[in-house]
Amino acid sequence: MSTEHGQEREQEQQAEQEPIVFEHRGHIGYIRLNRPEQLNAINRAMLDALGALIEQIGRSARDTRVVVIEGAGRAFSAGADLKERQTMGSPEQIRQSIHRIKAVLAALEQLPQPTIASLGGLAFGGGLELALACDFRYAARGVKLGLTEVGLGIIPGGGGTQRLPRLIGAARAKELILTARRITAEQACELGLLNGVADDETQLEALVSQLAAELLQAAPIAVYQAKLAINRGLDTDLESGMDIENAAYEVTIPTKDRQEALEAFRAKRKPNFTGE
Repeated sequence: MSTEHGQEREQEQQAEQEPIVFEHRGHIGYIRLNRPEQLNAINRAMLDALGALIEQIGRSARDTRVVVIEGAGRAFSAGADLKERQTMGSPEQIRQSIHRIKAVLAALEQLPQPTIASLGGLAFGGGLELALACDFRYAARGVKLGLTEVGLGIIPGGGGTQRLPRLIGAARAKELILTARRITAEQACELGLLNGVADDETQLEALVSQLAAELLQAAPIAVYQAKLAINRGLDTDLESGMDIENAAYEVTIPTKDRQEALEAFRAKRKPNFTGE
């Protein structure tokens, strides 16, 4: 084996061992949960890697304009790593773990960039909570989803009791959470939990890529400020929400992209947005 091929294989083996893999395709950043043999169960190593990566992505909004999260292998994520959870000898260790999960998912939710969860196989417990922290969710037909924690004697601890009711309404969220019910992708789409369902993995990739391409056509700063206005406005009254919208609009006024949009309109061409 040549030195070059040996180095490539070594890099591949290292990537296989990493709990999170990140790659750029143009301005799209792909986060892959990378514990396929464990159905991408979320352990401390994965959570720490995800948290560090989210922080990095938040600082590189000009380079990474859209974020896609997917799972390696047969699942998006089966949820928390219960084998690791069994090693936590004290309630305080469990509290610290839940606090960390909440913090990482909150950081994901607060990223300026639009985030898309691409769900294959299954998404249970903390895996579904991870998807709920994203802006958009798509799944392939046959995928199973659920916040199944009460069946384990606990409750969703990564924001599921708060994000799911805001997404599909309190009554429907209670029905799913209090019964630990597992539902199909089609049922989840009917409830409003998913943005769309694909026939298979190939079409799922195409759907996600199409949405990402549409998002990339818009001015990045405008997209980020619109997302911020929506997210913050949902947590307040209408009048305060209008103030949030006004503040977000102000950010876009001095941007080069706004001027570029006007010049492109005048010249009857597509704008070339740079995120400035």
